[in-house]
Amino acid sequence: MTNTLNEALKAKERERVQSADETIHLDDVSRVKVLSPGQQVFKRFVRNRLAVFGTGLLILMFVFSFIGPLFYAYGQKQIFYKYSTQNVNYALAKTNTAYNGYVVNSEVELSRKVVNAMNSNIKSMIASEEELRCVFDGEEAYLIRKLGHEVYTLSRAELTPICTTGKAVVRIGTYSMLSKSVAYAEADAEEIPGLDAAAAKNCKGKNGSFELDGISYTFEMGKAKSFDLYTEREGFVYTASSPGEGFEEAVERAVGTSGFSYNGKQYFLSENGKTAAVYEFLGEEVGRVYSLLTLDTYTTGETISDDFRPAALMAAYGSGSFTANGAAYTVLPEENGALAVFDADGKEFAEFTDFTVRRYTGEDTMDYDLKNAIMDEILSMLSEGKRTGKLTYPLPMQNETGSYVYDDSGALQYNDAELTITQRDTGEFVINCEQIIYVINMYEAPSSRHILGTDGDGFDVLARIMYGGRISLMVGFVVVFLEILLGIIMGGLAGYYGKWVDNLIMRLVDIFYCLPSMPIMIILGAMMDALRMNTYIRLIIMMAALGLMGWAGVARLVRGQILSLREQEFMVATEATGIKVRSRIFRHLVPNVMPQLIVTATMGMGSVIIMESTLSFLGLGVKHPLATWGTIINSVSSASAMAHYAFIWIPVGLLICLTVIAFNFVGDGLRDAYDPKSKR
Repeated sequence: MTNTLNEALKAKERERVQSADETIHLDDVSRVKVLSPGQQVFKRFVRNRLAVFGTGLLILMFVFSFIGPLFYAYGQKQIFYKYSTQNVNYALAKTNTAYNGYVVNSEVELSRKVVNAMNSNIKSMIASEEELRCVFDGEEAYLIRKLGHEVYTLSRAELTPICTTGKAVVRIGTYSMLSKSVAYAEADAEEIPGLDAAAAKNCKGKNGSFELDGISYTFEMGKAKSFDLYTEREGFVYTASSPGEGFEEAVERAVGTSGFSYNGKQYFLSENGKTAAVYEFLGEEVGRVYSLLTLDTYTTGETISDDFRPAALMAAYGSGSFTANGAAYTVLPEENGALAVFDADGKEFAEFTDFTVRRYTGEDTMDYDLKNAIMDEILSMLSEGKRTGKLTYPLPMQNETGSYVYDDSGALQYNDAELTITQRDTGEFVINCEQIIYVINMYEAPSSRHILGTDGDGFDVLARIMYGGRISLMVGFVVVFLEILLGIIMGGLAGYYGKWVDNLIMRLVDIFYCLPSMPIMIILGAMMDALRMNTYIRLIIMMAALGLMGWAGVARLVRGQILSLREQEFMVATEATGIKVRSRIFRHLVPNVMPQLIVTATMGMGSVIIMESTLSFLGLGVKHPLATWGTIINSVSSASAMAHYAFIWIPVGLLICLTVIAFNFVGDGLRDAYDPKSKR
């Protein structure tokens, strides 16, 4: 049979030569080689220049994305920094207006309401020149005591009630409906004529009032068919005996104030409308100390314990010495109202002042000398009536974490900076300066260090493009593999079995054809955003979703091919030899469909890559910091960013275009190679 085939080929070759008026020797015809089908496909594919060009592009893309990062110096998540001079809000200076509270004794329970009102209470005491005030929260009493200049304490007071004065509601007694009489609250109280009869007549319902001899009485239902009777009385009503002669005059003089002294004892008043309750002071427990003064240590970065400030403020107008941080200190008031703190060796350690100079962030990391220099300049500005001033001072350099930079010998690195001090309308002073700081190297133009520059996060763009190519190409291959796998299984079953199986699977294919893939992917991306899903899990779900929505076309192609192949002679032979159904489909039918599937896969790869890039560009695909070609373009998605940073998105856009074109060229080449008649 082989000899016959060779003779036929030789005859055809002679006819072709003769029709072209060419002269060929018979020995040349004898050297014609018969190629296998695969070799013929490969030969036709190689002759297609566009297909070869596309294959070369794909090989280049794979080398660039998968091998390139192994030899490139930077990673996709590596952030680059640089030293840069920036005008920053360096510090803020202001005169303190709020009193800060520090815990002296944590075991003393203080009312939250009283604590929150401390600033207003202290300012009210200053306005009225009070040095002691008692405030009440329900039945609890608290003392605010002035220790010295801008230093106050809040204590829990122990008081005992003495009397009430003014118009006060007094309980007369209890009227019993059973005995028809009033049981008076005080054993020695005089009986009120006619009260029994008036109560019997009027005490009905839950509560009410009535009059007797021009005096108003109120009643409230009590227990066991009884009513409590009340009336208003004016004057002093003592809880116990009177403290002595002249006490009531002292109380009347003190009405409107928080307290008074009598016979060497302290008394406080709690006024409620026309009534004032008088209490005798028995003692107090200090819970907190409040002050306008701010602590500045002479050594920058000195560690201060939580008990240092309250101990120093309490000792300033007391014993003058205290212990904190495991060491002994002395504190002395100064003429300007400040408090100077000295250590055990008599060396100045810190100072309390009513003027605060802090970093603009609120951190206390400035040199004490710099604070003094700023304060001196501000005083000079105020004396001259200026609202701005300038000061040159060496400032420490900072790294990317905001920490100071030291050289190899451990010395702090400084650079001279010009500080501009500006007074705001609120009275605060803002200090700006041109400071050399270590910042993220954002949007650096292409250079020898960064071939394609850096993006807005300080990442190397070329490294991101390499790693992004891995993800984009991987998504394309995984999704197409899922589509082909599902399409072969479903299409193979439908084409081989036919009847109701074919009908069921084809209706399922129709459903998947009707699904709007882009809206579904947008909804899925929004759901994953709401769930704050892990980046890699998002990637897996996205690939699975794209694969599930793309298998219908492959299934229809496989079904159509198998329907035409299953009636041919070789399938009859498989049935006659008893080969299993699974082997008939997947070993004899499906391999005959593989050429069409390969063409479909290569043609669809570009569409999947575009879909992934679109979703990532919209922020619904792979998330930062994982790089894909879509997320890289998304980083410069605004019109102004695209205009200024073309070196970021143009290379990525070109790679996406070239990759999709390459897959299309390869797909066209494979289609022509498997079907040579399409070129004729």
